Amino acid sequence: MKEKLEEHARVVLLDVERITPSPYQARKTFSEKEIKKLAVSILQNGLLQPISVRPTVDGRWQLIAGERRLRACRLAGMRTIPAIVYHFEDEKTAALSLLENIQREQLNPFEQARALRELLDLWGCTQEAGARRLGIAQPTLANKLRLLTLTPAQQEFCVAQNLTERHARAVLRLPTEELRSKALKAAAQRGYTVQQTEAMVERVLSARPKPKRKLMVKDVRIFVNTIEHALKVMTGSGIPATATRNESDEYIEYVVRIPTRPPARPPMQEKEDSAEGGRDEIKKNGPSSGTARKEPGPAAQGEAAPPSQAGPEPPQVQYTQAKEVPLLPGPEERAPAPQAEE
Repeated sequence: MKEKLEEHARVVLLDVERITPSPYQARKTFSEKEIKKLAVSILQNGLLQPISVRPTVDGRWQLIAGERRLRACRLAGMRTIPAIVYHFEDEKTAALSLLENIQREQLNPFEQARALRELLDLWGCTQEAGARRLGIAQPTLANKLRLLTLTPAQQEFCVAQNLTERHARAVLRLPTEELRSKALKAAAQRGYTVQQTEAMVERVLSARPKPKRKLMVKDVRIFVNTIEHALKVMTGSGIPATATRNESDEYIEYVVRIPTRPPARPPMQEKEDSAEGGRDEIKKNGPSSGTARKEPGPAAQGEAAPPSQAGPEPPQVQYTQAKEVPLLPGPEERAPAPQAEE
């Protein structure tokens, strides 16, 4: 890669006023004290390492790497500066700017994390793919990106108080922004080491009540099946329950109607049920003792007996004509009683 870059690169002297800062610069803050020291060194010994630039469409130059050197040259009053000219696209420019700063400058952990995040966004790749392209382990990249979870104010506090990357990662275990800020202030004021900071975070977590776990059910079909099963149980038990289901992209709606009274039965049905119950009772217990059972009589003389049928014949009742009985005579019709002889 280095040989390929050198084949397309050339060193020229450029006007410092025609060089614009890099939009992919990882460093956001510069120490004026360090810039002054570097300016003195350049005046005494010259610029040992040229800056890196690429041409722009408006005839100017865009800085790729070396902003501290450019600022020091301007502070030293230099009008021109040696620069290596590259012809890179945005992706390569951002990658080179990041790698140049990581290798040559002492970026703080948050500047490194922001630069890595911008580089992944520019490449449009995952952490795993980005780690392979950068030549670092994926867990290392993930740990650096986790630092961006802290607020900008918390990041500035860590840099100002010389808290390390491990101090910052230790407080990330705390659930709220307020607790993280308090932990960072306590670690800075008491001069805690990383181990002491982790122990403090552990004490805070142990003192907090643990939240109750909520049962999360992602598949609602278990509830739909429960409703349908309940309807089958009710209808199987003789309860005429009905249900209406309305389903949309956002919800499933069930309207279940369960009658509180048994349905009214028609009068004819009640009579039929009563008669059916009476027949069942006779079949079970036989005819009642108070009912006389008539035996079938002989067939009338001269009449042919009816053909035998499968079922029992109905009883035959014979009627006889009553004889005429004379009425008793009245008093006037009675014969005179015989008189006794004297």
